[in-house]
Order: sequence, then C-alpha cells, then structure tokens
Amino acid sequence: MEIVNQPCAKTMEEYEKRMLALKDAIEILGGKWKFYILLNLNQYESLRFSLLKETCRGITSKVLTSELIQLEENKLITRTVNSTKPVTVSYALTTHARETWPVLSALIDFGFKHRQVILDK
Repeated sequence: MEIVNQPCAKTMEEYEKRMLALKDAIEILGGKWKFYILLNLNQYESLRFSLLKETCRGITSKVLTSELIQLEENKLITRTVNSTKPVTVSYALTTHARETWPVLSALIDFGFKHRQVILDK
C-alpha cells in the first residue's frame, strides 16, 4: 500500500502524540451535526440561530444549542448577542475554525468518491 501524505511515526512517542492529536480532533469535531454547522457558517459567514437551524435540516433546537456551546467552548465559533428587538444571537466561525476547511473539503471529496464506489457496485 502506498503512503500518500505524511509518513508513519518513526518512534512510539511520535505515534502516541499523533494518536492523541487525532483523538482531540475527533472529540472536538465528532458527532452528527458539527460538520454541518461549520460548513454552513463557512458558507454564510454569520447566521442567526433560526437560520442555522433551518440550514441544518433535521436538527432539533436542543441539539443545536448543545453543539453550538461545544463549538464555542472549543473556540471554533463566536456567539454575538445583537441588541435588536427582540434580541437575536448570531454565530460565526473563528479564524481558528477556518483551519478546518481542508478537513471538511477532504471529507466532502471522499464522500463523493465513496458514494460513486458504492453506486457502481
């Protein structure tokens, strides 16, 4: 099998660091909805809660709230309370979150290729 990107770890210490980094990334980005939220915020830059819920078809308000709290805690989104009547809240990606775009893009590409492999059976 050909190694495409980075070579395997050369030491056990390096391997363990890589596995910890992968575990952290999966923990932060894992779940059914986080990628949808990040992708929508990347597409629209800033969204109010109701519009974000609408773009993430099928998500409940409770789950969206929970996911947004986790993303904010991990410094991937910002939450802005707008002084409108009624008060509205909008969400946007942080600069740090924009670093996830290559990951999202690679997953989208993989999804297209995988779907084709499955459909070509």
